[in-house]
Amino acid sequence: MIKHCVFLSLSVPDDLSALDEPMRLLDELVGKVPGMLDFSHGPNRDYENKTASYQYGFVTTFSDRAAHLEYADHPDHQRAGGMLIDACKGGYEGILVADLETGT
Repeated sequence: MIKHCVFLSLSVPDDLSALDEPMRLLDELVGKVPGMLDFSHGPNRDYENKTASYQYGFVTTFSDRAAHLEYADHPDHQRAGGMLIDACKGGYEGILVADLETGT
């Protein structure tokens, strides 16, 4: 399985409204993309004081790399990604992605 973890450094940290549409689009991909098992998102509470520059994030689980690739190519993902780039400080540079392989 793959845990796709994405963290966003927002241009306007106190206004999360720019995330409404992209989060909706990504959430709706569960059930549309075979092998996309879940989607969760929310504000970063940064309890350990290590990631204050990333105000929001999401995690989705894929059954395998093929499902992850299908998600990456899906038009709704690409549309949401463009919106996230527009909402983040430095555009693409304001997005941190970690893909964790968590088992077979």
